[in-house]
Amino acid sequence: MAKVGIVMGSDSDMPVMAKAAEMLDRFGIEYEMTIISAHREPDIFFEWAKSAEERGVKVIIAGAGKAAHLPGMCAALFSLPVIGIPMKTSDLGGVDSLYSIVQMPSGIPVATVAINGGANAGILAAKILAVSDEALLARLKEYSESMKQDVVGKAEKLERLGYKEYLKQM
Repeated sequence: MAKVGIVMGSDSDMPVMAKAAEMLDRFGIEYEMTIISAHREPDIFFEWAKSAEERGVKVIIAGAGKAAHLPGMCAALFSLPVIGIPMKTSDLGGVDSLYSIVQMPSGIPVATVAINGGANAGILAAKILAVSDEALLARLKEYSESMKQDVVGKAEKLERLGYKEYLKQM
């Protein structure tokens, strides 16, 4: 099966990036995960990104905060899809990261999820891979159906209990 590369610039990003890995685990998708600073160790980063395709990576998920160059640099060096996760920052709440990732120059696109959107990045990577994998597509459809059933169950419980009792049980 195709592999996803998960890269982050700092171990402080791990809680968010782990959510992407958890979604890939859920769908049975192989991945590799590493920490590389594009600014502090550009030689290591360049080698990792340039050799990703040779290692079987089909999609990269890159998380970064503040200047958030990591996803864009991945997209500049890797010809297949890159998904950027902007990290919430103490300075500007992650809007700085979001703008940095989403404002890539023409010709170097990075698909961008919400600030700290690790789970959605994992799901988006799965959907990209599912274009050519019917079994994975079936697992994604099952996942969507289970989310629907969760909401239906909550609505039925609310109707049965009323909102005051429902709130007490939350």
